[in-house]
Amino acid sequence: MNTIRKINDELTIAGQITQEQLHEIAHEGYKSVLNLCSPQENCSLDNEKEKIEFLGLCYINLPINAEEINHQATLRVFQTIAELPKPALIHCDNSLRSAIIVLLYICTKHGITFEQAFQQVKKLGLL
Repeated sequence: MNTIRKINDELTIAGQITQEQLHEIAHEGYKSVLNLCSPQENCSLDNEKEKIEFLGLCYINLPINAEEINHQATLRVFQTIAELPKPALIHCDNSLRSAIIVLLYICTKHGITFEQAFQQVKKLGLL
């Protein structure tokens, strides 16, 4: 089972979540799930969208590869995160991609340029 890590009151990250974890996050009041995996990665629950929506949560699958993480590619992801009902869980296969995206998102929301935040992510060895 992957660890779910609460980053702040709005955003939480995880790797692939289990059916049990889905029920837990719904019970804890989460309002949405953003899946960063592509269908080819096989890092989603079977019928993940249906299961999440059945629990009353908003579900969005917006695939992004770690190699594609740059300013242009993340703009769409950042816009999606901004529009998600909060609190939101953002997950991928092993939580690394979700951690990078959330770190970059939070940094840019606090006035740090994407380039500065991206360099910090690289210094941390995340990319």
